[in-house]
Order: sequence, then C-alpha cells, then structure tokens
Amino acid sequence: MTAISRGETPAPEGLRFVHLGFGADAVPYESAWQEQRRVHAARFADEVPDTCLLLEHPPVYTAGRRTADDERPLDGTPVIDVDRGGKITWHGPGQLVGYPIQKLPRPVDVVAHVRRLEEALIRVCADFGVEGTRVEGRSGVWVLGDPVEQRPSLGGLQLDLAPQTGEDDDEMYDARLRGPEYAPSNAGQRGEDRKLAAIGIRVAKGVTMHGFALNVNPDNTSFDKIVPCGIRDAGVASLSGELGREITIAEVLPSVEKHLRDVLEGAELLPRAV
Repeated sequence: MTAISRGETPAPEGLRFVHLGFGADAVPYESAWQEQRRVHAARFADEVPDTCLLLEHPPVYTAGRRTADDERPLDGTPVIDVDRGGKITWHGPGQLVGYPIQKLPRPVDVVAHVRRLEEALIRVCADFGVEGTRVEGRSGVWVLGDPVEQRPSLGGLQLDLAPQTGEDDDEMYDARLRGPEYAPSNAGQRGEDRKLAAIGIRVAKGVTMHGFALNVNPDNTSFDKIVPCGIRDAGVASLSGELGREITIAEVLPSVEKHLRDVLEGAELLPRAV
C-alpha cells in the first residue's frame, strides 16, 4: 500500500494541501475544527494562500444547523453540533475528509463553490471507474439507483404501502425502525440512489470553511443510527463497495489533490449575481 505522507504537499502556486493525519494519526473532530478556524483567520488576513486540510477523523457524528431532532441517533449517541450548513452526518476511518479554506469574491456565491467541490469529486470517482453524479436539490456526489420497477424485492411481510414513494406521510418514514435490510448502508442492495460524498460548508468573512467527506472504504453501517443528511429515501455508498474491491485513502489522495487543484484553481471566481 502506498504510504500517506504527512505535512504540507508542495504546490508551485495557488492551492496548498496540508495532511493533518490519517489512520492511527486520525484527527479528533474538535482539533481539526480549531485548526480550521486558525487557518481561516490567516487566510482572511492574507497570511496564507488558499489551503485544503486533508485528514481522517476518529468515529464521530456531527450535526449542521438544519438538523432536526428526529434525525439524530435514537440511542442517544453523542453528536457534535457545528456551524456548517446541512444536516447530520458521520465521519470516521475509511472516509477522506477535506476542508478547503478559500477566499471568494463578495457577494459570495455559495452554490457555485459547492458545485466546484462536487465537480472535483465526480472526477475522482471517474478515475476509479465509478460514475458519480449530482442529484437535483441534493448536494454531494451520488450513484444513481435503478428505476423503481427494476429494484429487487426485499421479501417478507410489509404492512405499509410504498413508504418511500414521496407520499404525504413520507416525512414520517424512518428506516431505522424497519430492520437492517432497510438501512442507509444497504441502499445499493436495494438499487436506490446512494451518496458517495457529502458536502457541507460555511462561509465567514468571504472565506470558506468545512467541506466534503468522501466515502472510500468506511464501515457504512455507522450511518444507520441517523438519517444521513436528513434524507430518508436514499442511502450511502463507498468507492470500495461500488467496485467490490478494497480502495484505500492513500490510493485516493493523489486523485483528490489533482482534481481539487484543477477545479478550484482553474475556476473563474465571480461574485454572486445580485
């Protein structure tokens, strides 16, 4: 396996990458959050260039500002409330987390920044033979499921009728109460849409914080305790799971750095149209 270097990855100009820690050196969420704030202040003051922190976290649930109470773990597992957008998610081993701290022109176009992160990660997935895409109204990178009529039957007795078809009572649907076969981590077996990479950001003083989490080879059953990103009719995926073979963080890192640099440095940054 290719070793993961630690420290700064040199770049001739523009975006720099800093490896905070992977594997046995995974960085606790609070420590990485503090480092984000430090780099954010330095970037605002033009003391450092645009910087992307790359790392793994030990297992942790984090909740964005829009997280509802009924999306949190039912068993009372601790959750860290954070100042990013989006809802609740999980971070942990096998997931590559990136925090691009980038100065944007004002008024800030947050949606354009999210689209750029999605584009870079879609290109990463393509490098490994996985077709990632966007889903309208849902940030992140997705693998599309099969048409509903082609999805495999799970079998067994179902006392409710099509709980995931978008009917009025869909908001009450909770896969956590229906058994492991309905869990988010089994979305691929059900032929449903599933998320490969989650994105949640914050922009303060015109500088971005937080970022993305790409599922490389995590234990996705950790998502089964929550309603990931508040989405009840889809699930989660990983590069390893989609390919049926082990992919490591070390293999993915060069691709992530290449495409983030290409997309973020190559973009024509424009203020949001007003």
